[in-house]
Amino acid sequence: MAAVQEVLLAEPRGFCAGVDRAIEIVERALAKFGRPIYVRHEIVHNTHVVNDLRDRGAIFIEELDDVPAGATLVFSAHGVSLAVQREAERRGFRIFDATCPLVSKVHVEVAKLHQEGYEFIMIGHKGHPEVEGTMGQLDAGIHLVEDLADVARVQPQQTERLALVTQTTLSVDDAAEIAAAVRARFPALREPKQQDICYATQNRQDAVKLLSPLVDAVVVVGSPSSSNTNRLRELAQRLGVPAYMVEDASELRDHWFADAARVGVTAGASAPETLVQGVLQRLKALGAVSVRSLDGARETLKFPLPKGLKLD
Repeated sequence: MAAVQEVLLAEPRGFCAGVDRAIEIVERALAKFGRPIYVRHEIVHNTHVVNDLRDRGAIFIEELDDVPAGATLVFSAHGVSLAVQREAERRGFRIFDATCPLVSKVHVEVAKLHQEGYEFIMIGHKGHPEVEGTMGQLDAGIHLVEDLADVARVQPQQTERLALVTQTTLSVDDAAEIAAAVRARFPALREPKQQDICYATQNRQDAVKLLSPLVDAVVVVGSPSSSNTNRLRELAQRLGVPAYMVEDASELRDHWFADAARVGVTAGASAPETLVQGVLQRLKALGAVSVRSLDGARETLKFPLPKGLKLD
């Protein structure tokens, strides 16, 4: 029989300002222009969010060829390459850009430094849409490194003007280690004034660092496609706690908690709080009598919506 007695909730967890904004952009576009609204790539990496919006009339596509003439198109929170942006404009779609402003900030930095003759090293995960969007701001001169071995191999054309950028949803600790290796190899490296890893990613990882030593197991709510969610699970495991990632309560397994009197719960930045509440209900059914929130960073940031989405 499961031994769960207490649940500790990480703070903060779940939706960040960029995800809130991206979802609201699709919801408002649907309300204002009616269905269908086309969205390039999953608006955020959460199956429940995507399915909910699909039910309400959003159509998720990867190729602009799948968008009919005259349609309304939303770019996902992860951002897009310049080629995709220009092609969408050329085709005359009504476009709303839901790129997270913290990702856009990286794009602006890349464009600005490129004008000054810089090449770039980007720390990130190959194939992730955010990485493809950022690297796609330039035709050449941006080199992806995923790990220390890549840092040893990378060959920029020149090293006097070399700048570092990172994916916004990485492990803070891993990124710091890789950045240190890049710096050691290229001492003239220019780094961002503030790190590119976003405040929400940092805060959720800090919360897991606080939570993990206090519990016997950690449940991370979120989808496998979500980079920041995967990093939370890895971090808890690295801190020596069994950690499980679930899309929702239906994926919880009783035997995970056979020796776990105290369970920690957190959620990735694209996971709705309703899914966390479902997990709490399930843990209560397994015997948890108290649920306690830990102290953590207060997040009050809110990003403005693009023009043209005011509802009458």
